[in-house]
Amino acid sequence: MAWYIIITALIALIIFVLFKTKTKSQGGGLIKLPPGSYGWPILGETLEFIRARNKGTSEKFVKDRMDKYKTQVFKTSLMGESMAVLCGPAGNKFLFSNENKLVTSWWPASVREILGTCLLTTAGVQGMQMRKMVSYFLSPDAFSKLYIQNIDVVSRQHINTHWQGQGKEELKVFPTIKLYAFELACRSFMSIEEPSQIKRLEALFSVFLAGLLSIPLNLPGTKFYNAKKATAAIKKELGLIVRQRREALEQKTASPSQDLLSHLLVTPDENGEFMSESVIINNILLLLFAGHDTSTCAITMLMKTLAEHPDVYEKVLREQNEIASTKEAGEFLQWEDIQKMKYSWNVVCETLRLWPPAIGAFREALVDINYGGYDIPKGWKFHWNALLTHKDPNLFPDEKKFDPSRFDGAGPVPYTFVPFGGGPRMCPGKEFARLEVLTFLHNVIRRFRWDLLIPGEKILCDPVIIPEKGLPIRIHPQNT
Repeated sequence: MAWYIIITALIALIIFVLFKTKTKSQGGGLIKLPPGSYGWPILGETLEFIRARNKGTSEKFVKDRMDKYKTQVFKTSLMGESMAVLCGPAGNKFLFSNENKLVTSWWPASVREILGTCLLTTAGVQGMQMRKMVSYFLSPDAFSKLYIQNIDVVSRQHINTHWQGQGKEELKVFPTIKLYAFELACRSFMSIEEPSQIKRLEALFSVFLAGLLSIPLNLPGTKFYNAKKATAAIKKELGLIVRQRREALEQKTASPSQDLLSHLLVTPDENGEFMSESVIINNILLLLFAGHDTSTCAITMLMKTLAEHPDVYEKVLREQNEIASTKEAGEFLQWEDIQKMKYSWNVVCETLRLWPPAIGAFREALVDINYGGYDIPKGWKFHWNALLTHKDPNLFPDEKKFDPSRFDGAGPVPYTFVPFGGGPRMCPGKEFARLEVLTFLHNVIRRFRWDLLIPGEKILCDPVIIPEKGLPIRIHPQNT
Protein backbone atom coordinates (compact mmCIF):
# COMPACT_ATOMS: atom_id res chain seq x y z
CA MET A 1 0.00 0.00 0.00
CA ALA A 2 2.86 2.36 0.85
CA TRP A 3 4.39 1.88 -2.59
CA TYR A 4 1.00 2.54 -4.21
CA ILE A 5 0.70 5.83 -2.31
CA ILE A 6 4.25 6.87 -3.25
CA ILE A 7 3.74 6.06 -6.95
CA THR A 8 0.40 7.90 -6.99
CA ALA A 9 2.03 10.92 -5.35
CA LEU A 10 4.87 10.90 -7.88
CA ILE A 11 2.43 10.74 -10.80
CA ALA A 12 0.44 13.62 -9.29
CA LEU A 13 3.66 15.62 -8.86
CA ILE A 14 4.71 14.99 -12.49
CA ILE A 15 1.28 16.07 -13.75
CA PHE A 16 1.47 19.19 -11.56
CA VAL A 17 4.96 20.09 -12.86
CA LEU A 18 3.89 19.56 -16.46
CA PHE A 19 0.83 21.72 -15.90
CA LYS A 20 2.88 24.48 -14.32
CA THR A 21 5.39 24.28 -17.20
CA LYS A 22 2.58 24.63 -19.73
CA THR A 23 1.16 27.64 -17.90
CA LYS A 24 4.33 29.65 -17.27
CA SER A 25 5.94 32.10 -19.62
CA GLN A 26 9.62 32.67 -20.18
CA GLY A 27 9.60 35.23 -17.38
CA GLY A 28 8.06 32.77 -14.93
CA GLY A 29 4.66 34.46 -14.51
CA LEU A 30 1.33 32.67 -14.84
CA ILE A 31 -0.15 33.02 -18.29
CA LYS A 32 -3.53 32.45 -19.89
CA LEU A 33 -3.15 29.89 -22.67
CA PRO A 34 -5.82 29.58 -25.38
CA PRO A 35 -8.51 26.96 -24.73
CA GLY A 36 -8.03 23.58 -26.38
CA SER A 37 -6.63 20.10 -25.92
CA TYR A 38 -3.16 18.61 -26.34
CA GLY A 39 -4.74 15.28 -27.29
CA TRP A 40 -2.81 12.06 -26.74
CA PRO A 41 0.66 11.99 -25.12
CA ILE A 42 3.42 12.52 -27.75
CA LEU A 43 1.02 12.17 -30.71
CA GLY A 44 -1.23 15.03 -29.62
CA GLU A 45 -3.97 15.55 -32.21
CA THR A 46 -1.66 14.81 -35.15
CA LEU A 47 -3.53 11.74 -36.35
CA GLU A 48 -6.88 13.57 -36.35
CA PHE A 49 -5.26 16.48 -38.23
CA ILE A 50 -3.71 14.21 -40.88
CA ARG A 51 -6.93 12.21 -41.21
CA ALA A 52 -8.96 15.38 -41.83
CA ARG A 53 -6.35 16.66 -44.30
CA ASN A 54 -6.33 13.40 -46.25
CA LYS A 55 -10.13 13.52 -46.53
CA GLY A 56 -9.93 17.06 -47.93
CA THR A 57 -11.72 18.46 -44.85
CA SER A 58 -8.86 20.11 -42.98
CA GLU A 59 -11.06 23.15 -42.31
CA LYS A 60 -13.46 20.88 -40.35
CA PHE A 61 -10.64 19.98 -37.93
CA VAL A 62 -10.29 23.70 -37.20
CA LYS A 63 -13.97 24.67 -37.39
CA ASP A 64 -15.07 21.94 -34.97
CA ARG A 65 -12.65 23.25 -32.36
CA MET A 66 -13.58 26.87 -33.01
CA ASP A 67 -17.21 25.99 -32.37
CA LYS A 68 -16.33 23.93 -29.30
CA TYR A 69 -14.19 26.61 -27.63
CA LYS A 70 -16.11 29.64 -28.98
CA THR A 71 -12.90 31.48 -29.91
CA GLN A 72 -10.76 32.53 -32.87
CA VAL A 73 -7.64 30.91 -31.41
CA PHE A 74 -7.21 27.53 -29.74
CA LYS A 75 -4.33 25.35 -28.63
CA THR A 76 -3.49 21.85 -29.78
CA SER A 77 -0.46 19.60 -30.22
CA LEU A 78 0.61 18.69 -33.76
CA MET A 79 3.79 16.92 -34.93
CA GLY A 80 5.09 16.91 -31.34
CA GLU A 81 4.74 20.68 -30.95
CA SER A 82 2.52 22.88 -28.77
CA MET A 83 0.57 24.87 -31.33
CA ALA A 84 -1.84 27.80 -31.47
CA VAL A 85 -4.25 27.72 -34.40
CA LEU A 86 -5.27 31.23 -35.50
CA CYS A 87 -8.60 31.45 -37.27
CA GLY A 88 -10.09 33.87 -39.78
CA PRO A 89 -8.73 36.93 -41.61
CA ALA A 90 -7.56 38.56 -38.36
CA GLY A 91 -5.34 35.55 -37.67
CA ASN A 92 -4.01 35.58 -41.23
CA LYS A 93 -3.26 39.30 -41.00
CA PHE A 94 -1.47 38.91 -37.67
CA LEU A 95 0.83 36.15 -38.94
CA PHE A 96 1.49 37.67 -42.38
CA SER A 97 2.14 41.16 -40.96
CA ASN A 98 4.52 40.06 -38.22
CA GLU A 99 6.91 37.85 -40.19
CA ASN A 100 10.49 38.25 -38.87
CA LYS A 101 9.15 40.50 -36.08
CA LEU A 102 7.00 38.39 -33.79
CA VAL A 103 6.92 35.16 -35.81
CA THR A 104 9.11 33.30 -38.25
CA SER A 105 8.64 30.48 -40.72
CA TRP A 106 8.47 26.95 -39.33
CA TRP A 107 7.85 23.55 -40.88
CA PRO A 108 7.47 20.08 -39.35
CA ALA A 109 10.58 17.91 -38.92
CA SER A 110 9.75 15.78 -41.97
CA VAL A 111 9.80 18.84 -44.25
CA ARG A 112 13.00 20.27 -42.78
CA GLU A 113 14.86 16.96 -42.95
CA ILE A 114 13.76 16.08 -46.47
CA LEU A 115 14.22 19.52 -48.07
CA GLY A 116 17.29 20.70 -46.15
CA THR A 117 18.44 24.32 -46.26
CA CYS A 118 16.34 26.23 -48.82
CA LEU A 119 14.19 29.33 -49.02
CA LEU A 120 11.16 27.48 -47.59
CA THR A 121 12.92 26.22 -44.46
CA THR A 122 15.32 29.13 -43.88
CA ALA A 123 14.26 32.28 -42.03
CA GLY A 124 15.94 35.57 -41.18
CA VAL A 125 18.52 37.36 -43.31
CA GLN A 126 19.72 34.21 -45.08
CA GLY A 127 16.18 33.29 -46.02
CA MET A 128 15.45 36.78 -47.35
CA GLN A 129 18.61 36.71 -49.47
CA MET A 130 17.62 33.38 -51.00
CA ARG A 131 14.12 34.70 -51.69
CA LYS A 132 15.49 37.79 -53.44
CA MET A 133 17.72 35.72 -55.71
CA VAL A 134 14.91 33.37 -56.67
CA SER A 135 12.21 36.05 -56.91
CA TYR A 136 14.18 37.97 -59.53
CA PHE A 137 13.88 35.02 -61.89
CA LEU A 138 10.15 34.72 -61.17
CA SER A 139 9.35 38.38 -61.85
CA PRO A 140 7.08 39.73 -64.63
CA ASP A 141 10.16 41.07 -66.42
CA ALA A 142 11.64 37.57 -66.54
CA PHE A 143 8.30 36.15 -67.70
CA SER A 144 8.04 38.50 -70.65
CA LYS A 145 11.63 37.79 -71.73
CA LEU A 146 12.18 34.14 -70.85
CA TYR A 147 9.12 32.15 -69.94
CA ILE A 148 5.98 32.92 -71.84
CA GLN A 149 6.95 31.53 -75.26
CA ASN A 150 8.52 28.48 -73.63
CA ILE A 151 5.33 27.82 -71.66
CA ASP A 152 3.20 28.18 -74.78
CA VAL A 153 5.45 25.78 -76.70
CA VAL A 154 5.38 23.14 -73.95
CA SER A 155 1.61 23.54 -73.56
CA ARG A 156 0.93 22.98 -77.27
CA GLN A 157 3.34 20.05 -77.51
CA HIS A 158 1.79 18.42 -74.46
CA ILE A 159 -1.74 18.69 -75.88
CA ASN A 160 -0.63 17.34 -79.26
CA THR A 161 1.05 14.35 -77.61
CA HIS A 162 -1.16 13.47 -74.67
CA TRP A 163 -4.61 14.81 -75.61
CA GLN A 164 -4.96 14.71 -79.37
CA GLY A 165 -2.28 12.15 -80.25
CA GLN A 166 -2.97 8.44 -80.58
CA GLY A 167 -6.69 9.01 -81.09
CA LYS A 168 -7.35 9.37 -77.36
CA GLU A 169 -10.94 10.04 -76.32
CA GLU A 170 -10.53 9.39 -72.59
CA LEU A 171 -7.77 10.35 -70.17
CA LYS A 172 -7.08 10.99 -66.50
CA VAL A 173 -6.50 14.69 -65.98
CA PHE A 174 -4.36 14.68 -62.82
CA PRO A 175 -1.50 12.38 -63.94
CA THR A 176 -1.60 13.85 -67.46
CA ILE A 177 -1.38 17.46 -66.25
CA LYS A 178 1.33 16.43 -63.79
CA LEU A 179 3.53 15.46 -66.74
CA TYR A 180 2.90 18.85 -68.38
CA ALA A 181 3.65 20.83 -65.23
CA PHE A 182 6.77 18.86 -64.35
CA GLU A 183 8.19 19.08 -67.88
CA LEU A 184 7.55 22.80 -67.83
CA ALA A 185 9.33 23.21 -64.49
CA CYS A 186 12.32 21.17 -65.71
CA ARG A 187 12.60 23.24 -68.90
CA SER A 188 12.06 26.60 -67.23
CA PHE A 189 14.34 26.14 -64.23
CA MET A 190 17.08 23.85 -65.61
CA SER A 191 16.64 23.70 -69.43
CA ILE A 192 16.11 19.91 -69.23
CA GLU A 193 14.20 18.55 -72.22
CA GLU A 194 15.17 14.86 -72.38
CA PRO A 195 11.85 12.92 -71.93
CA SER A 196 13.42 9.91 -70.20
CA GLN A 197 15.21 12.08 -67.65
CA ILE A 198 12.04 14.08 -66.97
CA LYS A 199 10.00 10.90 -66.54
CA ARG A 200 12.58 9.40 -64.17
CA LEU A 201 12.67 12.53 -62.00
CA GLU A 202 8.87 12.83 -61.98
CA ALA A 203 8.51 9.29 -60.63
CA LEU A 204 10.94 10.07 -57.81
CA PHE A 205 9.08 13.30 -56.99
CA SER A 206 5.84 11.37 -56.54
CA VAL A 207 7.48 9.29 -53.77
CA PHE A 208 9.10 12.41 -52.32
CA LEU A 209 5.77 14.24 -52.11
CA ALA A 210 3.96 11.33 -50.45
CA GLY A 211 6.30 11.51 -47.45
CA LEU A 212 6.93 15.24 -47.25
CA LEU A 213 4.29 15.89 -44.58
CA SER A 214 4.42 12.53 -42.81
CA ILE A 215 5.29 11.30 -39.34
CA PRO A 216 9.14 11.27 -39.41
CA LEU A 217 9.69 7.59 -38.66
CA ASN A 218 12.78 6.58 -40.61
CA LEU A 219 11.88 2.90 -40.80
CA PRO A 220 11.79 0.78 -43.99
CA GLY A 221 8.34 0.85 -45.54
CA THR A 222 7.21 4.17 -44.06
CA LYS A 223 6.36 7.13 -46.29
CA PHE A 224 9.10 9.16 -44.62
CA TYR A 225 11.76 6.51 -45.23
CA ASN A 226 10.74 6.16 -48.89
CA ALA A 227 10.67 9.94 -49.33
CA LYS A 228 14.21 10.28 -47.94
CA LYS A 229 15.48 7.63 -50.35
CA ALA A 230 13.74 9.32 -53.28
CA THR A 231 15.12 12.72 -52.21
CA ALA A 232 18.66 11.34 -52.07
CA ALA A 233 18.27 10.00 -55.62
CA ILE A 234 16.86 13.33 -56.84
CA LYS A 235 19.66 15.32 -55.23
CA LYS A 236 22.27 13.00 -56.72
CA GLU A 237 20.90 13.61 -60.20
CA LEU A 238 20.51 17.35 -59.61
CA GLY A 239 24.10 17.48 -58.35
CA LEU A 240 25.32 16.04 -61.64
CA ILE A 241 23.25 18.60 -63.57
CA VAL A 242 24.62 21.46 -61.46
CA ARG A 243 28.24 20.40 -62.01
CA GLN A 244 27.70 19.98 -65.75
CA ARG A 245 26.16 23.45 -65.93
CA ARG A 246 28.98 25.01 -63.93
CA GLU A 247 31.47 23.52 -66.39
CA ALA A 248 29.39 24.72 -69.36
CA LEU A 249 29.32 28.24 -67.93
CA GLU A 250 33.09 28.22 -67.49
CA GLN A 251 33.50 27.08 -71.10
CA LYS A 252 30.89 29.66 -72.22
CA THR A 253 28.72 26.98 -73.83
CA ALA A 254 25.84 27.93 -71.52
CA SER A 255 24.35 31.37 -70.90
CA PRO A 256 24.41 33.00 -67.43
CA SER A 257 20.81 34.11 -67.99
CA GLN A 258 19.29 31.10 -69.72
CA ASP A 259 17.43 29.76 -66.67
CA LEU A 260 17.19 29.78 -62.88
CA LEU A 261 20.03 27.28 -62.43
CA SER A 262 22.51 29.49 -64.29
CA HIS A 263 21.24 32.51 -62.37
CA LEU A 264 21.87 30.85 -58.99
CA LEU A 265 25.35 29.69 -60.06
CA VAL A 266 26.62 33.07 -61.27
CA THR A 267 24.83 35.53 -58.95
CA PRO A 268 26.30 36.46 -55.54
CA ASP A 269 24.20 37.71 -52.65
CA GLU A 270 24.41 41.22 -51.15
CA ASN A 271 27.62 40.23 -49.33
CA GLY A 272 29.28 38.97 -52.49
CA GLU A 273 28.93 35.32 -51.47
CA PHE A 274 27.67 32.56 -53.76
CA MET A 275 25.25 29.80 -52.83
CA SER A 276 26.91 26.49 -52.05
CA GLU A 277 26.24 23.60 -54.39
CA SER A 278 24.10 21.82 -51.78
CA VAL A 279 21.90 24.87 -51.19
CA ILE A 280 21.46 25.37 -54.95
CA ILE A 281 20.40 21.72 -55.25
CA ASN A 282 17.95 22.12 -52.34
CA ASN A 283 16.39 25.23 -53.85
CA ILE A 284 16.06 23.67 -57.30
CA LEU A 285 14.44 20.62 -55.71
CA LEU A 286 12.00 22.89 -53.84
CA LEU A 287 11.08 24.85 -56.96
CA LEU A 288 10.64 21.72 -59.07
CA PHE A 289 8.22 20.47 -56.40
CA ALA A 290 6.40 23.75 -55.82
CA GLY A 291 6.48 24.63 -59.51
CA HIS A 292 4.52 21.60 -60.62
CA ASP A 293 2.45 20.01 -57.85
CA THR A 294 0.42 23.07 -56.89
CA SER A 295 -0.24 24.06 -60.51
CA THR A 296 -1.20 20.44 -61.30
CA CYS A 297 -3.86 20.66 -58.58
CA ALA A 298 -5.08 24.05 -59.81
CA ILE A 299 -5.43 22.96 -63.45
CA THR A 300 -7.06 19.65 -62.49
CA MET A 301 -9.71 21.32 -60.36
CA LEU A 302 -10.19 23.98 -63.04
CA MET A 303 -10.93 21.25 -65.59
CA LYS A 304 -13.40 19.69 -63.15
CA THR A 305 -15.11 23.01 -62.49
CA LEU A 306 -15.47 23.95 -66.18
CA ALA A 307 -17.07 20.57 -66.90
CA GLU A 308 -19.56 21.17 -64.08
CA HIS A 309 -20.43 24.72 -65.17
CA PRO A 310 -21.10 24.92 -68.94
CA ASP A 311 -22.08 28.60 -68.71
CA VAL A 312 -18.67 29.44 -67.22
CA TYR A 313 -16.96 27.28 -69.85
CA GLU A 314 -18.66 29.26 -72.66
CA LYS A 315 -17.62 32.62 -71.20
CA VAL A 316 -14.00 31.48 -70.84
CA LEU A 317 -14.01 30.07 -74.39
CA ARG A 318 -15.37 33.35 -75.73
CA GLU A 319 -12.64 35.37 -73.99
CA GLN A 320 -9.87 33.05 -75.21
CA ASN A 321 -11.20 33.06 -78.79
CA GLU A 322 -11.23 36.87 -78.76
CA ILE A 323 -7.54 36.88 -77.76
CA ALA A 324 -6.67 34.25 -80.39
CA SER A 325 -8.46 36.27 -83.09
CA THR A 326 -5.93 39.09 -82.70
CA LYS A 327 -2.98 36.81 -83.49
CA GLU A 328 -1.57 35.25 -86.64
CA ALA A 329 -1.87 31.48 -87.09
CA GLY A 330 0.77 29.77 -84.94
CA GLU A 331 1.79 33.02 -83.20
CA PHE A 332 2.71 32.54 -79.55
CA LEU A 333 1.09 34.28 -76.61
CA GLN A 334 2.65 37.47 -75.29
CA TRP A 335 2.64 38.94 -71.78
CA GLU A 336 0.00 41.44 -72.91
CA ASP A 337 -2.33 38.59 -73.91
CA ILE A 338 -2.18 37.15 -70.39
CA GLN A 339 -3.27 40.51 -68.95
CA LYS A 340 -6.41 40.38 -71.10
CA MET A 341 -7.58 37.10 -69.56
CA LYS A 342 -9.50 38.85 -66.77
CA TYR A 343 -12.60 36.64 -66.65
CA SER A 344 -10.50 33.49 -67.06
CA TRP A 345 -8.35 34.51 -64.09
CA ASN A 346 -11.48 35.18 -62.01
CA VAL A 347 -12.54 31.60 -62.79
CA VAL A 348 -9.13 30.30 -61.72
CA CYS A 349 -9.29 32.32 -58.49
CA GLU A 350 -12.75 31.00 -57.64
CA THR A 351 -11.42 27.50 -58.24
CA LEU A 352 -8.51 28.23 -55.87
CA ARG A 353 -10.96 29.57 -53.30
CA LEU A 354 -12.81 26.26 -53.19
CA TRP A 355 -9.77 24.05 -53.75
CA PRO A 356 -6.51 25.75 -52.65
CA PRO A 357 -3.60 23.44 -53.55
CA ALA A 358 -1.86 24.21 -50.25
CA ILE A 359 -4.26 24.20 -47.30
CA GLY A 360 -2.12 26.35 -45.00
CA ALA A 361 1.24 26.70 -43.31
CA PHE A 362 3.04 27.17 -39.99
CA ARG A 363 4.94 29.82 -38.05
CA GLU A 364 6.96 29.94 -34.80
CA ALA A 365 6.70 32.53 -32.04
CA LEU A 366 9.96 34.49 -31.69
CA VAL A 367 8.81 36.12 -28.43
CA ASP A 368 6.00 35.74 -25.90
CA ILE A 369 2.87 36.92 -27.71
CA ASN A 370 -0.56 38.04 -26.53
CA TYR A 371 -3.23 37.42 -29.15
CA GLY A 372 -6.99 37.67 -28.69
CA GLY A 373 -6.58 37.93 -24.92
CA TYR A 374 -4.49 34.76 -24.71
CA ASP A 375 -0.77 34.23 -24.18
CA ILE A 376 1.33 32.31 -26.72
CA PRO A 377 4.77 31.45 -25.23
CA LYS A 378 7.97 31.95 -27.18
CA GLY A 379 8.82 28.82 -29.16
CA TRP A 380 5.21 27.75 -29.64
CA LYS A 381 4.11 27.08 -33.22
CA PHE A 382 1.20 28.60 -35.15
CA HIS A 383 -0.99 27.14 -37.89
CA TRP A 384 -3.23 29.01 -40.31
CA ASN A 385 -5.69 27.35 -42.69
CA ALA A 386 -6.70 28.82 -46.06
CA LEU A 387 -9.96 26.89 -46.36
CA LEU A 388 -11.24 28.33 -43.09
CA THR A 389 -11.64 31.80 -44.60
CA HIS A 390 -12.27 30.61 -48.17
CA LYS A 391 -15.39 28.69 -47.08
CA ASP A 392 -16.64 31.11 -44.43
CA PRO A 393 -20.23 32.18 -45.37
CA ASN A 394 -19.70 35.47 -43.53
CA LEU A 395 -16.84 36.31 -45.88
CA PHE A 396 -18.10 34.60 -49.05
CA PRO A 397 -21.93 34.50 -49.05
CA ASP A 398 -23.38 31.25 -50.42
CA GLU A 399 -19.87 29.88 -49.96
CA LYS A 400 -20.42 26.57 -51.77
CA LYS A 401 -21.61 28.27 -54.96
CA PHE A 402 -19.08 28.65 -57.78
CA ASP A 403 -19.19 32.38 -58.57
CA PRO A 404 -16.26 34.03 -60.42
CA SER A 405 -17.88 37.45 -59.98
CA ARG A 406 -16.57 37.44 -56.40
CA PHE A 407 -13.27 38.55 -57.93
CA ASP A 408 -14.62 41.43 -60.02
CA GLY A 409 -13.19 44.86 -59.23
CA ALA A 410 -11.07 44.93 -56.07
CA GLY A 411 -12.04 41.34 -55.24
CA PRO A 412 -12.39 39.84 -51.75
CA VAL A 413 -11.54 41.64 -48.53
CA PRO A 414 -7.79 41.46 -47.71
CA TYR A 415 -6.60 38.36 -45.82
CA THR A 416 -9.70 36.33 -46.74
CA PHE A 417 -8.42 34.84 -50.04
CA VAL A 418 -4.99 33.38 -49.31
CA PRO A 419 -4.15 30.45 -51.65
CA PHE A 420 -0.61 31.84 -52.05
CA GLY A 421 -0.12 32.83 -48.42
CA GLY A 422 0.71 36.43 -47.64
CA GLY A 423 3.24 38.90 -46.30
CA PRO A 424 7.00 38.57 -46.92
CA ARG A 425 6.63 34.80 -47.38
CA MET A 426 3.94 34.95 -50.04
CA CYS A 427 4.63 32.26 -52.64
CA PRO A 428 7.32 33.68 -54.98
CA GLY A 429 5.97 31.52 -57.82
CA LYS A 430 2.49 33.08 -57.81
CA GLU A 431 2.91 34.82 -61.16
CA PHE A 432 4.62 31.80 -62.71
CA ALA A 433 1.60 29.70 -61.68
CA ARG A 434 -0.80 32.25 -63.16
CA LEU A 435 1.09 32.21 -66.46
CA GLU A 436 1.29 28.40 -66.50
CA VAL A 437 -2.43 27.86 -65.78
CA LEU A 438 -3.77 30.54 -68.13
CA THR A 439 -1.53 29.49 -71.02
CA PHE A 440 -2.66 25.90 -70.73
CA LEU A 441 -6.28 26.99 -70.44
CA HIS A 442 -5.94 29.13 -73.59
CA ASN A 443 -4.73 26.15 -75.60
CA VAL A 444 -6.91 23.37 -74.23
CA ILE A 445 -10.29 25.12 -74.19
CA ARG A 446 -10.05 26.23 -77.82
CA ARG A 447 -9.44 22.63 -78.91
CA PHE A 448 -11.65 20.51 -76.66
CA ARG A 449 -14.81 20.10 -74.68
CA TRP A 450 -14.87 17.42 -72.01
CA ASP A 451 -17.21 15.44 -69.76
CA LEU A 452 -16.50 13.99 -66.32
CA LEU A 453 -16.61 10.19 -66.30
CA ILE A 454 -17.10 10.11 -62.51
CA PRO A 455 -19.39 13.03 -61.56
CA GLY A 456 -19.04 13.81 -57.87
CA GLU A 457 -15.64 12.09 -57.65
CA LYS A 458 -14.22 12.21 -54.12
CA ILE A 459 -11.48 14.80 -53.58
CA LEU A 460 -8.56 13.92 -51.29
CA CYS A 461 -5.57 15.86 -49.95
CA ASP A 462 -2.34 13.88 -49.55
CA PRO A 463 -0.76 16.41 -48.99
CA VAL A 464 -2.09 18.37 -52.01
CA ILE A 465 -5.56 18.33 -53.56
CA ILE A 466 -6.12 15.29 -55.78
CA PRO A 467 -9.26 13.57 -57.15
CA GLU A 468 -9.46 10.01 -55.83
CA LYS A 469 -9.44 8.42 -59.32
CA GLY A 470 -7.33 11.08 -61.07
CA LEU A 471 -10.34 12.87 -62.67
CA PRO A 472 -11.04 10.70 -65.76
CA ILE A 473 -12.73 12.65 -68.59
CA ARG A 474 -13.99 12.06 -72.13
CA ILE A 475 -12.72 14.70 -74.54
CA HIS A 476 -14.40 16.00 -77.70
CA PRO A 477 -12.57 18.10 -80.31
CA GLN A 478 -14.18 21.50 -80.91
CA ASN A 479 -16.55 21.95 -83.87
CA THR A 480 -17.50 18.25 -84.06
